[in-house]
Amino acid sequence: MRARIYQPSRAATQSGQAKAQGWVLEFSPERRREIDPLMGWTSSDDMNSQVRLQFDSREAAESYAREHGIEAVVLKPSKRKHKIRPGGYGENFSTNRRLGWTH
Repeated sequence: MRARIYQPSRAATQSGQAKAQGWVLEFSPERRREIDPLMGWTSSDDMNSQVRLQFDSREAAESYAREHGIEAVVLKPSKRKHKIRPGGYGENFSTNRRLGWTH
């Protein structure tokens, strides 16, 4: 079995990092999905492709994979640079704004 270990990114609709702290071990699909001829749904008999294991740290995920004989690839997370403006959010409503309102 092959798997990948990665740190999930935050949801696109959220600004916080709360649910992007842990690490995930996710199995690679062994067989491709097939289309059901009657209904047109995609299906697969590969149950491991539905399994996602969550861990608190990368080391815990790697040790789990080693103990169970899972060939795992670790994907390093790319951290984003935070945009911090000098005035912050309150600058939008300042009385001495130099630029015009955009909205």
